[in-house]
Amino acid sequence: MKILAALAGAILALSAQTATAAYPEKPVRIIVGFSAGGPTDIVARAFAAHASHELGQAFIVEDMPGANTIVAAQFVAQSPADGYTLLFGATNHAMLPALYSGRIKFDALRSFTPLCSVASSPSVLVVGPSMPVKTLGDFIAQLKARPGAHTFATPGIGSSGHFDTERFLRLTGTSMTHIPYKGASQAISDLMGGQVDSSIATLGSVLPQLQSGKLTALAAATAQRLPQLPQVPTFAEAGVQGYTAEAWYGVLGPAGIPDAARQALIRAATDFAQDPKTADTLNRLGLQPQHTCGDQFQARLAHEIDEYKSLAHDLNLHVE
Repeated sequence: MKILAALAGAILALSAQTATAAYPEKPVRIIVGFSAGGPTDIVARAFAAHASHELGQAFIVEDMPGANTIVAAQFVAQSPADGYTLLFGATNHAMLPALYSGRIKFDALRSFTPLCSVASSPSVLVVGPSMPVKTLGDFIAQLKARPGAHTFATPGIGSSGHFDTERFLRLTGTSMTHIPYKGASQAISDLMGGQVDSSIATLGSVLPQLQSGKLTALAAATAQRLPQLPQVPTFAEAGVQGYTAEAWYGVLGPAGIPDAARQALIRAATDFAQDPKTADTLNRLGLQPQHTCGDQFQARLAHEIDEYKSLAHDLNLHVE
C-alpha cells in the first residue's frame, strides 16, 4: 500500500508539473503603449507572428497608447502573473520613474519580469543646412566657440533624444539650446528646413533623409559602424570615447510569472532576434536585432532607471 501511495503521489506530481509546463494553452495578449504603425508596434507585431508560429498559440497585439506608455505599463503590472498578458516596451519604460515619480502606481523594475530585448534602434548625430559641418570635430569646435548659441531638436522634453543629447553635452563640455517638439516628424522637418541646427535621433527616424542627402550624419552612437551608413564613423572613431545611445524594444511580463512561461518566452524571443528574416525586417526600419535576456536584461533595465533618475535630478527635469 505504501508503495502504491508513493507511486500515486509521484504520478500526481508529474501531472502537475506537466500542466504547469504546458505554456501557452490559450492566446497571449501583447500590450503596446504606442499607437499603431510606430516602430514599437511594428516590432511587436513581427515578434507576435514569430511567437505564434513558434509556440503554437495566437499572440495578439493590442495598442494601448496614453500618458507616455504609463497606461499600458500599469495595465500589465496589474494583470494576472500567468504569462498571458505581456508588455512590449521600449527604452522610455526606464525613463518613467525619472519623469513621473509622483504619478506612476507601479515600480518600473519590480512590478515586471523583464524577459528579453529583441531589437535596438541606434542613434546618430545629424545636422541640417543651418549648420553645414562635415565632421564631429568641426561640430564640437562650433559649440565651444559659441556656447549655447546652437540648437538641438528632440521629440519632446524627457525623450530619449533629450537625455542622449544632454549626456553628449556633458561628456564634451559643450552647451546647446534645447528645442523640444511634440514628436519626431516635426523635429526632423524643421531640422531639414534650417529652423534648428542638429539632433541626436534614432536611425529609423532620419534614414530616408540621410539617404536623400537632406540631412548629414556626423557620427553613429554605436560600438560598430552601421550597415545602413557604412561611411559614417562611430563617436569613438570620431574622437569622443565612451558615448553610445540606442533605444531597445523588448518583452516584459508582470512580476512573478511562472518559470515555464518565462523560459518559453525567452526561447521564442531569442529565436526571433536570431532569425535572418527578423534582420531583414528590422534593417528596412533602421533597426537592428538584439537580444539581452533574463537577468542581464533586468540588470540593464535597473542601470538605465538609475542613470535616468540621476540625470533628470541634475537637470531638474520632471513631467507631472
